[in-house]
Amino acid sequence: MDRASQQGKRPVVGIIGNSYLLQDRYPVHLGGTMNSAAVSDVAGCLPLIIPSDPRYVVVDELLELCDGFLLTGGRPNVHPSEYGEDETPAHGCFDRCRDAITLPLIRACVDRGQPFLGICRGFQEVNVALGGTLYPEIRDLPGRMNHRMPPDGTIEEQFALRHPVRFTDGGPFHRLLGATEVMTNTLHGQGIARTAPRVVIDGEAPDGTPEAIYVRDAPGFCLSVQWHPEWNAASDPVSRPLFQAFGAAAAAWAEAKAGRSAPARKSA
Repeated sequence: MDRASQQGKRPVVGIIGNSYLLQDRYPVHLGGTMNSAAVSDVAGCLPLIIPSDPRYVVVDELLELCDGFLLTGGRPNVHPSEYGEDETPAHGCFDRCRDAITLPLIRACVDRGQPFLGICRGFQEVNVALGGTLYPEIRDLPGRMNHRMPPDGTIEEQFALRHPVRFTDGGPFHRLLGATEVMTNTLHGQGIARTAPRVVIDGEAPDGTPEAIYVRDAPGFCLSVQWHPEWNAASDPVSRPLFQAFGAAAAAWAEAKAGRSAPARKSA
């Protein structure tokens, strides 16, 4: 049992929130309930929704407060200026405040070995933070399928498994999930164009779209996926081990942090 468990404290996972306007006029910071459930019930951590806005939070404070980070999906996209391109209508809407928090947060986590799990937009943020670029619309590329969420149907139908992802034989996802191919949902419009120098594509959809990545030589847990594993995370055979491994990494970080902060024992 780790020190956090002995003290009755769960590791803290910061869930990156998104900015929205309720009823087109009331600004809020939101985090999906499925994310909180996956962090709490599967990863075994305390979910803490982060208002991703530099007016209210500081990256250095987040790094000290949290033991890991869930980089969530979200409708707004990373602004193309973050990877040296001009904004076009195809890039959709943006959340510049989230860009200002998550991109330096990712770089700091990679350097420190602090664990994070990237999902959908979070997957794309990792690539941009480390020097990569994005396609504004995957379905417009020759030979690519439409990866976007179905516009109609129940939430079960929208999050249903829609295509396989094949992993590198012997890579981290293969080792973690015990399979070289799994079925996933798909609810994204953008995707990786140029891969960042340290980002390794470890899984792809049948049309060649990158779906699973990790950071080369990163000292900590740094997996990211383009699909949404928070859906049915407790029962899905792909989502469950992914969140369990992330939770174990956050617990290890919390234990190491407790050891660093404990006062030194005086010798007799």
